[in-house]
Amino acid sequence: MCGIVGIVGHSPVNQAIYDALTVLQHRGQDAAGILTWSDGRVHIHKDNGLVADVFDQECMEQLKGNVGIGHVRYPTAGASGPDEAQPFYTNSPFGISIVHNGNLVNASELKEMLFHTDRRHLNTESDSEIILNVFAHGLQQHADHRVTPEVVFKAVSDVHHRCVGGYAIVSFINGYGIVGFRDPWGIRPLVLGKRETERGPEYMLASESVALDALDFELVRDVAPGEAVVIDLDGNLHAQQCHEAPKYSPCIFEYVYFARPDSIIDGISVYKARLRMGEKLAEKILRERPDHDIDVVIPIPDTSRTSALQMANMLGVKYREGFIKNRYIGRTFIMPGQSQRRKSVKRKLNAIELEFRNKVVLLVDDSIVRGTTSQQIIQMARDAGAKKVYFASAAPPVRYPNVYGIDMPVTDELVAAGRSIEEVQKLIGADWLIYQDLHDLEEAVRWKDREPLKFDTSCFSGEYVTGPLSPEYLERLRRERADSVKEERNRKAS
Repeated sequence: MCGIVGIVGHSPVNQAIYDALTVLQHRGQDAAGILTWSDGRVHIHKDNGLVADVFDQECMEQLKGNVGIGHVRYPTAGASGPDEAQPFYTNSPFGISIVHNGNLVNASELKEMLFHTDRRHLNTESDSEIILNVFAHGLQQHADHRVTPEVVFKAVSDVHHRCVGGYAIVSFINGYGIVGFRDPWGIRPLVLGKRETERGPEYMLASESVALDALDFELVRDVAPGEAVVIDLDGNLHAQQCHEAPKYSPCIFEYVYFARPDSIIDGISVYKARLRMGEKLAEKILRERPDHDIDVVIPIPDTSRTSALQMANMLGVKYREGFIKNRYIGRTFIMPGQSQRRKSVKRKLNAIELEFRNKVVLLVDDSIVRGTTSQQIIQMARDAGAKKVYFASAAPPVRYPNVYGIDMPVTDELVAAGRSIEEVQKLIGADWLIYQDLHDLEEAVRWKDREPLKFDTSCFSGEYVTGPLSPEYLERLRRERADSVKEERNRKAS
């Protein structure tokens, strides 16, 4: 999962892109990069680290121009060095740069085809560079010495027909403008914003609407699945559907965990969706144990707060903040390597003993992936004096890998894979484990049969919207994403 942004303005955009990336920092903490354009030249700076660490005053001053793109990275597979940081750039044709959020499931096949058929060389292991070269090849095939919206739309159509997976893209074509597009399923999010100025309208593309809010851009709409949006340097906006049969199926895990609660994605308020997740969970508890003995509901900060508060209201019990979070520790879910995640939990959270002592506590989290974090937190609650510890997940059991840009690991590292709920309950040490039902989760996010009517729920259901996955692909995924592989890679890097 990554955060992307692009701006076409009438004044320097370096600070605006920096601010937008800071707002999107929750989507990636591994690396950051900004590319701008002025006086016929590309200016780029990128490196490993948080936005505030990657950019200082000196490099910001070098990022000149009224148009640019930016990226915050969270690696799902492969290397995570500075060379893998985005934006990526290729000279041919015209000079094209790209920032990408998502993951391709046919990257290996495309890599071979690009080299042997398209005669294009790749410098990294990133599938983002693959998309860049597929797009560049399409432009080269369709352009007649110059770029037009029609040429861009044909090149995007080529991407859709060759690339399989989840992707949201913002690209800059030298001297022409910015292009934004989503995969034909709309798995990964992309929103369009507009801001009126004295010199005319300015446009912005971003992963989440919260980035628009931070810069006073008005949310115009979501970029549709399969659609391409072109904004030239004169501020003209062009848009066209570039796939003959798009299927609206955004990733439901955006609403569960990744997106900020103050974002609106695909017309759905993330905050409202999480409130409804809490309602659905409370209804399930009241069905299964109408005479429950819960004394207090405590969220595991931060993502589950909204659901937990609504659960407490519906259950008629107290809501308390029982864990204090160290805000200088990154999101443990997206840390590479199990040992790093395990160490960070104790540094990240501290229990307030008064809220646990001699109480039956219901802990609420957004999801349970590997289970080790849940296990540690339950033990922290017991150590703080809890009489019983119940655990509720706002998401269903995660039993399958996510292959569209979220680093949900290989199957044998998922605590719920191949286990019953009772077995997971025993493994994490809870007195009672309550999972959200998949149907209830979909109802909570969809809300009153509005579009989109279907979601990518593959990590819960095992049904992949782009089609079944081959055993060879899953084995390759295991070799790339297993925690043991990541830890060995980190050991060598250090």
